[in-house]
Amino acid sequence: MVCLYTQKKNDIVSKTIRIGGVPEHYNTPIHLAIESGAIENEGLKIEWKTYEGGTGEMRDALINNEVDICAILTEGIVSGILQGVPAKIISGYVKSPLIWGIHSGTENPIKDHKEIYDKKFAISRIGSGSHLMPIVDALNNDKKIDESQFHIINNLKSALVSLEKQETDVFYWEKYTTKPYVERGELKRIGEYVTPWPCFVLAA
Repeated sequence: MVCLYTQKKNDIVSKTIRIGGVPEHYNTPIHLAIESGAIENEGLKIEWKTYEGGTGEMRDALINNEVDICAILTEGIVSGILQGVPAKIISGYVKSPLIWGIHSGTENPIKDHKEIYDKKFAISRIGSGSHLMPIVDALNNDKKIDESQFHIINNLKSALVSLEKQETDVFYWEKYTTKPYVERGELKRIGEYVTPWPCFVLAA
């Protein structure tokens, strides 16, 4: 990541780089690099910022100059750039696709992924993966989701409450992040959706 800001070690100047990402296992390499001092040894300081609101929140952070680099969902930053977000993709990050768990509340009568397209969707932000991926999923199944079906809940914790109260019916979130909640019976997984592209890039 240092090489994204410098071409030669001799050219490095003292700088704090603000890096943002979600609280998920994908960002473990960055945390390990920070904790080991490997980046600081190159003359740079790293300030890590966690964004529980996901890609939509990170897009806002880039717009508001609250962060220099984000490890962000590919679909979120591409759609943001097309909509005028003043950012650019500077590197790939995670090449494998993301497996989205499709969830509902444990008491919700929905039993199958095929039943969801006319339901209410919990999303962290407009432009986040939890917003974009249901749209992509629906298109791939010749369905359409109206924007009025999306309800902003900000983060995973709020989604759990919303789904339990059946204020919303469906929530897309990274499968392994939600796995503990599914195993404890706090969420019901009714399907999965695998992105047809690499899941994370670095944007600045």
